[in-house]
Amino acid sequence: MAVKISEKALDHVIDEMIEVVENSKDEIFNISEEARKEHEHLVFELKETKEKVLRHIENGDQLEEKVRFSRQRLAEVSKYFERYSEADIREVYENTHLMQTNLAMLRQEEKVLRDKRDELERRLITLSQTINRAEGLAGKISVILTYLQDDFRQVNEMIENAKEKQEFGLKIIEAQEDERRKISREIHDGPAQMLANILLRSELMERTVKSGSVDQAIAEIRSVREMVRSSLYEVRRIIYDLRPMALDDLGLVPTIKKYVDNISDYNKITIDFTVFGEERRLNQKYEIAFFRLMQESIQNAIKHSAASLIQVKLEIRRDSLTMLIKDNGKGFDLSVKRDKSFGLIGMRERVEMLEGQLNIQSAIGKGTIITIKVPYSTP
Repeated sequence: MAVKISEKALDHVIDEMIEVVENSKDEIFNISEEARKEHEHLVFELKETKEKVLRHIENGDQLEEKVRFSRQRLAEVSKYFERYSEADIREVYENTHLMQTNLAMLRQEEKVLRDKRDELERRLITLSQTINRAEGLAGKISVILTYLQDDFRQVNEMIENAKEKQEFGLKIIEAQEDERRKISREIHDGPAQMLANILLRSELMERTVKSGSVDQAIAEIRSVREMVRSSLYEVRRIIYDLRPMALDDLGLVPTIKKYVDNISDYNKITIDFTVFGEERRLNQKYEIAFFRLMQESIQNAIKHSAASLIQVKLEIRRDSLTMLIKDNGKGFDLSVKRDKSFGLIGMRERVEMLEGQLNIQSAIGKGTIITIKVPYSTP
């Protein structure tokens, strides 16, 4: 009875943890994407508006010159009325009136465009306040991590007498702690530092503007913009590690390609990805499982093997899926039991849930080859 209660409590905490982390991840992603898209859109729209204002000014000046000449012509016709026919007089008058009307309309349009330009510039300034929300979201992540830590301590006490789940629960806590330290370190060294720098630079920019140094203020704005862009990149990378949104939108193959490119660039390591067979969308449980298996294998190779080359091959057949992850790292002795092999245990359990097979070949100094094959059937 105690074991059943502990299992229910553990499942409840895990579900709650996943829900909170997923919600926070989606919030960060949405804010980052909305801010980036809005900023790009406003910059483009402001550029177009400024160009229209310049064109209206130029056209207005030209039309104003024509109106001036037409008025002189009208004055001449009025002065020497008897020299011109009624048709000539009417034509000069109508042309002058038409050009004056067009000039008034053009100046009104110019005013509207100027107002729009000023409004766009104000919106671009206020957009920076939205981007600063990322700093608050970084704080939310810290709160979530603290929340997870406290709940898992309670889970530890609750499953103390559940022998079947005890070891597994402790390993979950250890993995969660490692993941939390990793995310905390990445946020502290990346977005949090950048956001702090942005805050300091914004204060410097405010003082620069007050001092009247426009060129220096513009330079500071450009610098802050680059910092914001770097912060958004780091936030998106962290979000992608938690749960790539492309997996739901694009499928397994494009998501692996994107992940391989990002992780290769970030860790300065060569990772080759090859696909055989038909590139198509798979059932979600297979896409999630194979992405996580690939992710865990690559992370292990980067973290433990000191590899300089990793090869990932995926074969998609009508009735089966096969993945091979090979690295040229230092390898390990399969006969020696590894104390911290929770990642491999999780991989085996994931493959077994799909009724598949996982095979690991490795030797010291000869790298590692992980082969995963599962049967596939469309529901």
